[in-house]
Amino acid sequence: MDRALWISWYDLPDAGRDAYLSWAHGTYMPAMVKRPGVLYAGHFKSVVVPGEVPGGGRLSHTKDPKLGAGNGYIMIVGAEDAHAFGRPTPRKIHAGLSQDDQKMLATRKGERVNIMTDEARADGPDAKKREAKAALSPCIQLGTFQAGSADGDEDEMLEWYAQCRMPNMTRLPGCVGVRKIVSVSGWAKHGVLYEFVSLAERNKHFPTHEKGRPQDEAFTDRLVRTLLHAPGSPNVAERIAFVLK
Repeated sequence: MDRALWISWYDLPDAGRDAYLSWAHGTYMPAMVKRPGVLYAGHFKSVVVPGEVPGGGRLSHTKDPKLGAGNGYIMIVGAEDAHAFGRPTPRKIHAGLSQDDQKMLATRKGERVNIMTDEARADGPDAKKREAKAALSPCIQLGTFQAGSADGDEDEMLEWYAQCRMPNMTRLPGCVGVRKIVSVSGWAKHGVLYEFVSLAERNKHFPTHEKGRPQDEAFTDRLVRTLLHAPGSPNVAERIAFVLK
């Protein structure tokens, strides 16, 4: 089981993008998958959902200038546990790559990185549609954020995921699964990864998944206003490449 994720968000300039993608999919990702404890590498391209405002316009995002604001692409490397990314760390892995490989890595702009581990998981009603040769589904939604600073905000978030959001995902058509994740390294402390059978199914069902549940809607409205999200979070993205061990 992929209990840990090394996640990198970044943008790519027009110049050199095709060369980078060819290298990332054909050289970089296969090399990462060969590392001990690593299970797969997936590459996703973020999409803008027409007419949809994430969080209904209630979300706040950090303005920290030290935090990379890239969001166009998301690289996710899955491993058995977080210590697979400590033998050595991603920073040292990259430092040990060839000069040519490091030039390709330099194509990434506004990069930020998190290593995250599972807090809890739940299967969606379409869990049986998970592809045998791809551990992450064709469409994901990935949010990363900090809890509010008031006493009890962390507890309320724990309660909301346990009693509201994750149970709702077990009933949502098109949902393959959801996992609540927490940070081992990087900003932010909290994350959530949703998997869907397709972008179309996500767009059809997710925006109104609390409709008819006024208590859930009220709880969500109260909670999301306390969170501080990473730049661009949450990202809806489609898979463009996948390498499985």
